[in-house]
Amino acid sequence: MSAPGIALLDPQQAGVFFVLDEDLAPLEAAARATGLAVRRIDLRACRDKATLLDRFADALGTPDGQGRNWDALSDQLRDLGWMPAPGYVLLLPAAADLRDADEAGFDTLLDILDEAAVDWQARDVPFWAFLALPDADFPEQADAAAR
Repeated sequence: MSAPGIALLDPQQAGVFFVLDEDLAPLEAAARATGLAVRRIDLRACRDKATLLDRFADALGTPDGQGRNWDALSDQLRDLGWMPAPGYVLLLPAAADLRDADEAGFDTLLDILDEAAVDWQARDVPFWAFLALPDADFPEQADAAAR
């Protein structure tokens, strides 16, 4: 993926995407240049739901008293009223750590992120989630690099 090739301000293109770790820096730079709110949620060594929810709460700066469960995360990602912006970009490095340790939790996270993106899209606000996976998860790129 190449940051210049996507229109970060277009809610119709926004959603949940798998990228390489090396894609995160240009995506972050492009998002910041367009004025979008950017949050990095490092999933390195994240192996369970509790750790994941803590990292999201810390990165998003969720208001005190907000729950730490799947429903609360879903609600928080579809609200973000405490963080007003023209759009949102979540960068999630090392997503394979969670995927490999807790596949069900990873799948639930993907569902929640997708629901949030669709909800924001209906309000004409871009919401992006970029989950970085290892090169090996992108065999077509590995094949191209070998040529």
